Amino acid sequence: MSDNFEIEKVTEEESQAHFEPVIKLNAVEVKTHEENELPIFKMRAKLFRYDKDNKEWKERGTGDVRLMQHKETQKIRVLMRREQTLKICANHYITSDMKLAPNIGSDRSWVWNTATDASDASEKFEGPHTLAIRFANSDNANEFKAAFEKARDANSQTSTKKPEAEAEEKAEEKAEEKAEEKKDEKKDEEKDEEKKDESA
Repeated sequence: MSDNFEIEKVTEEESQAHFEPVIKLNAVEVKTHEENELPIFKMRAKLFRYDKDNKEWKERGTGDVRLMQHKETQKIRVLMRREQTLKICANHYITSDMKLAPNIGSDRSWVWNTATDASDASEKFEGPHTLAIRFANSDNANEFKAAFEKARDANSQTSTKKPEAEAEEKAEEKAEEKAEEKKDEKKDEEKDEEKKDESA
């Protein structure tokens, strides 16, 4: 009985122990670059990319395919992230030359070509890329097609800007990205200085 009492006493003492963290971490704001966009379409699907070298379809991932419209430019892009990891597997604007073609032998799948796809840094952005998307049923596939074609028409109307204006927009976006990177670097330097001061 005395042994049991000692064990209970030890566990009570351990549960009351409190340790202050050596280093206090500040909350970091994570940007997805979707902050200035509105989702106008969302549906679960499976995406494939055609590998020309091996002449076969490779699965890119399963997740929600979304059509995202920019609040300022009104341009719409396809954005798809894999479930769980949230890694991007499709990321490109819908251009006027994109046409959805039915996949052979399936009424719930579509195929299209895109000149560029900035979904994965390990792969080449430059295309053309052939993508295929498969839905749970034909109704979902037809709903995606309607939204895709509507977005294509909307983008063709908004893309009447002069090339100079588009170049200026791209330059501004790059400048904003660089500014954000510099802010992140400064934050990292401040954290390193705080760690040095605490350890000293």
